[in-house]
Amino acid sequence: MHSQREASPVKVRTLETFFIFFVSYVFAAYICPVEKQRIKIIQKAGELFLRCGVRSLTMDDVSRELAISKKTLYKHVSDKSDLVQQVMKFHLEEDQQCFQELQEGDLNAIDELFEVSRVVSEKLSSFHPSVLFDLQKYYPEAWELFQNHKTEFIYNCMARNMERGIQQGLYRDNLNIPVIAKIYIARMDIVFNVDIFPADQFRTHEVYVEMLRYHVRGIASEKGIKYLVKKLQNMQTNLL
Repeated sequence: MHSQREASPVKVRTLETFFIFFVSYVFAAYICPVEKQRIKIIQKAGELFLRCGVRSLTMDDVSRELAISKKTLYKHVSDKSDLVQQVMKFHLEEDQQCFQELQEGDLNAIDELFEVSRVVSEKLSSFHPSVLFDLQKYYPEAWELFQNHKTEFIYNCMARNMERGIQQGLYRDNLNIPVIAKIYIARMDIVFNVDIFPADQFRTHEVYVEMLRYHVRGIASEKGIKYLVKKLQNMQTNLL
């Protein structure tokens, strides 16, 4: 009798690798369209919330505006609160990626802040004044995500920006970075306060830009002030 030969360890590993790859491919082929649809729903719902407010929109409104059935909508979210939370998380992650790319670029500290203001202003230009009020009062989980974003991510971004600005000679070297970063975050709350800046009298994105200019002037060195004035003059010229 001939004894059975054992399979080569190399051959076994090759078969295992092929099996893992095959299963991964099949799973990806199935999951990708589902994930793409979820992302599309989150993006479109976010645009609706920004334009119309959060509380005023029902799940019927969302499915109708997205041209999908409620059954399809509920495949991706459990209820409206879950949808709002997913929208918030998606937009915050998008912002974080954008700001991190800016900080890793070759812009100086002042240019970096103005580029951030451009990105933020584009979003705020279509920002419904009731959005933050709705989130704070009716969607505490999403509101907590936003608050953590400010106190952690935005705080760290502003601290790193000030450190860079000091190294580049554009900001004063005696800045109390932790205090100023917290003041900046507190001013963000003021920008969205409709009692201070009523929506029928002020545009949120314009208030934000003015707040940012105020911030830069307050921390800039003599060199930084000169650079800021020249930058603002160039920006004004380009608008003519």
